[in-house]
Amino acid sequence: MNRRRLIILAAGGWAGLQAVRGVAGSSDVEMHSLLGKRAPDFAAVDTQGRKRQLSEFKGKAVVLEWTSPSCPFVKAQYQSGVMQEAQKMAAGKGVAWLTILSTHPTRRDYLAADKAEAFNRNRGAVPAALLLDPEGTMGRVYGAVVTPQMFIIDAAGNVVYSGAPTDKSTMDAKQVRDSRNLIKAALDDLGAGRTIATPTSRPFGCTIAYSGR
Repeated sequence: MNRRRLIILAAGGWAGLQAVRGVAGSSDVEMHSLLGKRAPDFAAVDTQGRKRQLSEFKGKAVVLEWTSPSCPFVKAQYQSGVMQEAQKMAAGKGVAWLTILSTHPTRRDYLAADKAEAFNRNRGAVPAALLLDPEGTMGRVYGAVVTPQMFIIDAAGNVVYSGAPTDKSTMDAKQVRDSRNLIKAALDDLGAGRTIATPTSRPFGCTIAYSGR
């Protein structure tokens, strides 16, 4: 893997993200700028060719998961089974889980709709839909910079979680299994009507292959 695309946002890792992204001055505040605000609507086609918009899920909570077919951090989440478990839990709570591929067609990781669907099926993923965002429009609006990166939108349409799926930045499936699942915890709080105890975390993973990066 290209080492420039691989970043761990652990202690001391934030400067590395700035260098790879080439956006000096980024901060946690900017990273989570949507938190507590109205979630931006979007229009993206899923792997079945259907146009999907946030507005179609009005009145429901929504999870957004940015993913990649090659990132080892993403692979560890799925090899552990943790991501699939969270997706099933979300479905059981009536939450719409949307997985997004924002890879540009010029990048090696790009997958056309049929290949993207096969990739997602083969890893046992069970989102409500897999969205294709090849121009990065949706990703940039939400400020997604790495995979896996997650957002939760509540039933009122506000962003209530922004960050990583778990509390350990690891490429080891066993360590993922031993980590705290921040998405499950947030959905539990949301379902119980509680304030989300951990509404933000620092995302970790591989930079999203947008055009021009």
